[in-house]
Order: sequence, then structure tokens, then C-alpha cells
Amino acid sequence: MLFYYLRLGALSYRRNPVLSTLMVMAVAIGVGSYMVVFTLNYVMGGDPIPQKSSQLYHVQLDSGDPDTESDPPEQLTYLDSMALIDADLPFPRTATSKFFAIVEPDGETRPFSVMGRGSYADFFTMFNVPFLFGSGWDRSADRELQQVVVLSRELNERLFGGVDSVGESVLLDGYNFQVIGVVDDWTPIPKFYDVNNGPFDPSEEVYIPWPQIINLDMQRSGNTNCWKPLDGSGIQAFLNSECIWLQFWVELADRNDRQLYQDYLDNYVREQKQLGRFQRPLNNHLYDVNEWLLLREVLPNETRILSALAAMLLGVCLLNTIGLLLSKFLGKAGEIGVRQALGANKASLFIQHVVEAGFIGLLGGLLGLGVAALGLQGIRILLGDLMVTDWIQLDTTVVTVTIGLAILSTIVAGLYPIWRACRINPSTHLKTQ
Repeated sequence: MLFYYLRLGALSYRRNPVLSTLMVMAVAIGVGSYMVVFTLNYVMGGDPIPQKSSQLYHVQLDSGDPDTESDPPEQLTYLDSMALIDADLPFPRTATSKFFAIVEPDGETRPFSVMGRGSYADFFTMFNVPFLFGSGWDRSADRELQQVVVLSRELNERLFGGVDSVGESVLLDGYNFQVIGVVDDWTPIPKFYDVNNGPFDPSEEVYIPWPQIINLDMQRSGNTNCWKPLDGSGIQAFLNSECIWLQFWVELADRNDRQLYQDYLDNYVREQKQLGRFQRPLNNHLYDVNEWLLLREVLPNETRILSALAAMLLGVCLLNTIGLLLSKFLGKAGEIGVRQALGANKASLFIQHVVEAGFIGLLGGLLGLGVAALGLQGIRILLGDLMVTDWIQLDTTVVTVTIGLAILSTIVAGLYPIWRACRINPSTHLKTQ
């Protein structure tokens, strides 16, 4: 019966192609525009690591200026990061920060700059980093200051043509680093492990043990904030300062581990207070991935405004669709009257026209996919130089939601016109046939 009603819907479209096409276009524009914004919110506001987002915690210690009432700093000082790294606790953890370096390839290729990340060995297992070749380093590389490096897939293709480069050497800022791994495609959106330096920036091109940034005096990159002047000059004065510039993450399996680590942080800060540091009231926090993204308002307010505008546009398009459906179905009053006189009940007529409205919605949804694809392509062009845009695309979820929304919204918009059409008195039209 469904296929029969779909066939009637197709025949009805052919009998009145102009009116039907207007409805399809109205649905396509409304749904397509809404799905552009939905895609942005769906990806930008999604869970970047759903398998472990409730187990990964960003550490926040309130080492800020005691003379202000500002929120706790988003990052940690070097002193606090190293104390937490050296803590006698069984939990995986990593301090991490950005740096940039000059790569000097072999042959005639000119040197070029790359953006890198220093981290500890647990970084790769904590964040489920996928590997194309090799693996990350172990904790001994952090302790022994081994000059090892993990490359991104793109940099490996640029330097070694995409082959397994494990065991090869890469010259970074004049220092030889041995390649021990190549990361496969890995671009978590948002880049939750470092939202301070651009939550939608591309992933780094090289990864090295974090202590090497200090040991080899690599060029640091990213946000650095100091609430008091340095006590002296040089790198050691900077490391001993209250400047915050490191992100710190810890993996905790359950609530008991979280409470245990929270107690450790509070006790650590109490000890530091006795040394004259942490002069503000105790205010330390552990935020899991989604809590941290929410706190930092990673999803821009502009997207919420765009969502409201897109919903309003969809509403306007559906109002127009209601009018067009009302005109179309009431124009079939004679046909409906004859069918009622021949024995068709109102329920079957209602279902027939619901299917017909759904058929219009299906066509509108398919066309809306094209509208959404064009809109997303335009956004990729506009943002191409500002952030990674590979994630701005239609996926299976978005395609399914687009078509489903188009069909459902058209059926809802058609309920009143269908109800009006099914209330027609057949005797009125039999006299005119």
C-alpha cells in the first residue's frame, strides 16, 4: 500500500509540477540552511574522544594573583607541572605544550618550519593517538632525555614519501632526532587537549619528549601569562616563576580515583602555601573533557545565534509549504469527493496525503543535501586559512538527519492542509462532476 501511495504522490507531482517544485525548493532551502549550522554545532560541540572523555581530566590549580578575584588560571606553572609529573601516583599523566622548530631535510629541499608538541610518554595512550608506523616513546625517554620524535602522517609524506620512516633521522633546529613513530590521521575536533591555543587548529606535525624543550632550548609557542615579574633573567628564572604556560592532563578510571587525586592536589597546594605560594583560597579543580570544553566555551556564541536564525528560516519555509500544500490539496477537492463517494474512508485518504507530503519532503531533503554541501563548501573556503576545515563535511549522521528532518517537517506542515482536505463534503463536488 505504501508503494501505491508513493506512486499516487509521484503522479500528483506530475499533474502540478510548478506548485510541487516550489514546495520542494522551500523545504530544500529551509532544511539545507539549517543543516549547515547543525553540522557546525554537531562537530564543534561534539565529544572529541567519547571512549575516554569521562576518564581524562584537565588539572587546574589556583596559583593566580592574590590581589585579584579572577578565575583560576587555565594552565600550570613549570614548578607545579613537574611536581605533579614526579608524584608517586599510579595514574597516567602528561604535561604538554607547543613549540616550533626548523626542519632541515636531506638533499636540495629548503628548510621549513613545523609546529610541534612536547609531551610525556603517556600522552599517546591517554588520548588514543593512532599510529601508522611505530609507536610513541616510553617513560625512560622522558627521564633520559632521548632525542626521539614522532611525525605526523603529512610530515612523513613530505620528508620520506610516506614510507615507514622508523629509524630514520630528522634534523630539528640543528639537533638529530630519531623517528620512532608516525601518527596516522588524527585531528580531534575540538582539539580538547589544548583549547588555549586554538581548539580548531590543525594537529601538530612533530612530537618530542617534553623535557627536550627545556634541555635543547627549543622555541616555545602558545599562551604564556605571568602575574608577577620574574625574579632574575634567563631560562631558569622563567622556570621558577609563577608564569603559567603548560597544560596538564591526568587519566582517572573512576570517582574514587578522581577523589584521591583531588585530595592529592589540595594537599600539594597546602604544602606550597607554607612556602609562600598559592596565596589565594583553596580552589583547585579537575574537569573531564566535556566539562572543560563547556567551561572554556569552546562552542562559539555565534553558532548559537546562527542556529536560531537557521531555525527561523526553516520555520518560514515550512509556513510557505503549509500554504502551498493547502492550495494543492484543496485543489484536489473534486477528486477527493469522488473517492469518498466510491467508498474511500477518511483514514485511507489521510494516510495517502501524508505519504504524498512525505514524498515532497523526501525530494526536498535530497535537494537540501545539495544546498547543505554548497553551504559547507563556502564555509570551508572562508575559514581555510584560519583553522583546519577537513571536518566541515556531510557524514552519514548529517545525511540521515537532513532527509529525516525534511520528511518529518513536511508531514507536520501538511497535517492541517490534509485535515482540511479530508473534511470535504463529497455531495458538493458530485453535483459538479
